[in-house]
Parts: sequence; C-alpha cells; structure tokens
Amino acid sequence: MKVIILNRFFAPDQSATSRMAASLAFGLAAEGFEVEAIASDAWHDDGTRRLPARETIEGVRVFRVGGARFGRATLVGRALDYASFHIAAAARLAARARRGDVCVVCTDPPLMSVSAWPAIVAKRAVLVNWSNDLFPEAAFDAGVLTPTGLTGRLALALRNLTVRRAQVTVAPIERMAARLRAQGGGGARVAVVPHWSDGQAIAPLPREASRLREEWGLSGKFVVGYSGNLGRAHDFTTVLDAASRLRHRDDVAFLFVGGGHQRAWVEEEARRRNLDAVTFRPLQPLDRLSESLAAADAHLVTLLPEFELSVVPSKFYGIAAAGRPTLFVGDVDGEVAGLLRRHRCGVSVPVGASEALAAHIERLADTPQLAARLGVAARRMFDERFSRRRGLAAWRTVIESCAVRPASGAPSVFGVDPARTAR
Repeated sequence: MKVIILNRFFAPDQSATSRMAASLAFGLAAEGFEVEAIASDAWHDDGTRRLPARETIEGVRVFRVGGARFGRATLVGRALDYASFHIAAAARLAARARRGDVCVVCTDPPLMSVSAWPAIVAKRAVLVNWSNDLFPEAAFDAGVLTPTGLTGRLALALRNLTVRRAQVTVAPIERMAARLRAQGGGGARVAVVPHWSDGQAIAPLPREASRLREEWGLSGKFVVGYSGNLGRAHDFTTVLDAASRLRHRDDVAFLFVGGGHQRAWVEEEARRRNLDAVTFRPLQPLDRLSESLAAADAHLVTLLPEFELSVVPSKFYGIAAAGRPTLFVGDVDGEVAGLLRRHRCGVSVPVGASEALAAHIERLADTPQLAARLGVAARRMFDERFSRRRGLAAWRTVIESCAVRPASGAPSVFGVDPARTAR
C-alpha cells in the first residue's frame, strides 16, 4: 500500500501546511511506508524561486507541478493560481495513483479533494481528506463567499460529497470534526488527529542561545513574537494597539516572523504609528526554527472569533514545543484559550482588549520567573498531547485502516475505528 500526500507546498518550503505535510510524509517513510508527495514547484513566499520537478527527500519521492504565479496580492490572482494547481496536481495524481493507494489530500488549496476525486475513483485508490482548515466555511467567515450564493452552495455541496465518499476525513480538533460529520451526513467517517510539531527539531532554548536575538538587535529586550502566516483570519489591530500602549517601555520589543495577506498592512501601520519597537523578519529555515522561536520570550497567537470552527492556528504547537508561553487574542472560550487555561501555559484576551494584552505583556516582562514557569508548562502540555510521535501513531492507525474491496473497489474500514483511535 502506497501513500500519496497531495498539498500545494512541500519541503523544503517552510509554510505551515508544508511543514505538516512533510512531517507526516517523512514520518511514514521512516516507518517503512512507500510514500510519494505531489506539490507545486513554487515557494509560498517567493514567486521567483522554483523547486525541482522531481527529487527524493528523506525517503519520500516528491513530484512537483508548475502553474500560474499571480501571487496572493489579489483574490483573482490567488484563484487563478489555485485553479492551475488543481488541474496540474489532479493530472499528476492520475498518473501516479494505483489501485489501493491511500491518497491523503490536504486543504491547501481549498477543495483539492474535489479535483482529486475523479482520478482516485478511476484508479480505484482510497481518499483520505486531511482538513486542516474548513472550506468554504472559512471563505464564508471572511466574507469572500456567501453561504446562500450559488458559488458558496456549490462549494459546500462538493466538499460534503468528498467527505461522504472518503475512507476517512481527518480534522485537527473535535469541534471541527463535529461540523464535518453534521455536514457530511450519516456516511461521513471523521477522525480527530491533533496538529503537532517536531519536539526534537524544536526544543526549548534559553533566549541567550538564540543568535538571532543579537543579529536582529533584540539583546536585552523582552520580546513578544509572532511567527507564521499573517492572514485574513488573524487580528493584528489589538496587537498594534498594545504595542502603542507599551511605547514607553524601552525594554519591550515586538517581532513578526513570516508573511501573508496582512503583512504589508501591519508593516505600514507600524510605520504610521512610529512603533520603532516592532521588527519584521522572513520565515526562517527549519535548521534555525528553534532559534527563531527562542528569540521571543512569549508568542502571540491571534484568531478572529468567526474563524474559530474553520481555522486552527498550527503555530500554537510550535510555540508549545519551544517552551514559550502563548498570548492569545481571540475567542476566550475557544480551542486555544481552553488549552491555555487547562494547562496554565499562557493567557487569553478578547479581540480589541489591547489594554489587557499590554498589561499581560508588562507582567511577563517584569516577572521572568512567571514567563519561565508558563513556558515549562507549555512544553509539558506539548509532550503529553501534541508530540510528533503521538501524531504519527494516530495517522498510522488511520492509514492502516484503509483497504479496497477487491470486488467493487469501494473503500471500507476494517480492524479499527479511526474516529476513536486517532483522538
């Protein structure tokens, strides 16, 4: 049984979906599975670079396809990029898939399972949806699509069709899984496998061990970090308002590492407000990820409340692996906020509560032992719940439960219940 993982980005690209897809692929290959990956030849944050059409990385055969390169500046350009990848990736999947192969189709780009489904059916392979985000719900929440419009209704109907037809659909949290079960109907099989990070690649480091602090001029500062995508689902006004409230603190700095739809706006707004304590850097390569995360004393995670059930901020798991406390801005009754309360590894504030956020930052800056204690609790939570070992074990259960009936080619689950064992 071969496993084919289909995601728009793959290693060495360092975007969030690329890291998750590559971590799963490499882990399965190390355990003896035959693994292939189908991805774009592009880097998510650099339209001028191209990756090889074929290569083998850590035992995984990677097949990359070309496509449009309009970038993420406009919705039309992004849609054209998505469409070209859908076509090219589905064609490559049709060429690579064989009867019984397990095709793990991710949600980057959205609705990829819809495009992949004809090839999977034709080759009598098995579909496993990996729903890291929910689409079109995220587009509804962002106001890009309307649930009552023709496009929105069609997108939802097609997504739900692939949920019903999949051997298993994997979601990272139970609340998202419950929505998929309800939307998919009685035939939907949905397993919960939480996101994870590599606890060996990302280890807790004292801040002095991060050479990036000195390189980026942050020595002697209490650094509040944000690492990852600055996308439509995230709130940065509250963060910038808090930075404005703390401009009198010469010992507090804000560090944004990453890119995305809102990166340019956040930079421009920081300049407009004369926030000299706010610094921007690109995503760092994997071999410097621990240093990058260790450069901050505490990390921000933000999520607009309307996205609580459709988007899971995967950056949270890397922060926990790095042994740093989380400052969450969003729904105080949501997924991340609940974990912070239960495991006592950070604090949460609602969107707009910049005064409270600034107060929490000052408290951590003035009480290093508190920040350290929260960081230790974060790593303990990570080891108990979100390690790569646990994630791979759950995925192995899902993959091994997949088989094809010889007579009809229809998928059937045997031996285990993925919806139960993967939790």
